Amino acid sequence: MISSAALTGSHRRTYQTIFQLPASPPLLWPDVQALLRQLCQVEEEPNGDLRATRNGQSLTLHPPRTPEVGTADELTTLRHFLKGSEPAAPAADEPAQHWLLVINHHEARIFRSELRGAVPQQILPHEPSDYFRHARHSQDFSRGQEKPDPNSFFEPVAKELQAGGQILIFGSGPDTGGETEQFINWVKQHHPELAARIVGAEVIDESHLTDARLLAKARAFYARPRPG
Repeated sequence: MISSAALTGSHRRTYQTIFQLPASPPLLWPDVQALLRQLCQVEEEPNGDLRATRNGQSLTLHPPRTPEVGTADELTTLRHFLKGSEPAAPAADEPAQHWLLVINHHEARIFRSELRGAVPQQILPHEPSDYFRHARHSQDFSRGQEKPDPNSFFEPVAKELQAGGQILIFGSGPDTGGETEQFINWVKQHHPELAARIVGAEVIDESHLTDARLLAKARAFYARPRPG
């Protein structure tokens, strides 16, 4: 789960409004929903309540009858939840996180490369058989010509990488170079602060590589001297 420090734009403004006493401008329910979906795992219950889970803590919110979030008690509860579920800051002597993202049009797998035996977080497209067409030119992405919109796949991947640290991308499978480039271009447009943390992208043949071999290749990459 991402830290509130990584919020930008409207999400950051909503977060700041929640912590203002009193809240000003008025806090709107759709904005609170959007913020929670950015920071938490969110499920809508059959009765319309919203259940948000973040770093082992949960909060259930009842939709207000008006567009504005209701009482001072509800705001206080929301503040306590957001503050109490904030990811712990890394210790001063804790080594920097090094992420490995292995991505193709079937799935994305995210590893902490410095953890030997790490189990990847797997993210699948909503419709693996109809993901996005391979753009013949990477510029097609910026013109919005890919179909369907890759946000439903790329956004969860970006959210899992928001915790901080450097990111290495391995593209795997046929025609992967274009897919990797599309992901990087998408991140540059939608999460520029995350794009700045991408330190490398390589196309590999994953067919004969175990997770342990992938992690070993990532550690070798991060061990190389870097300019600057």
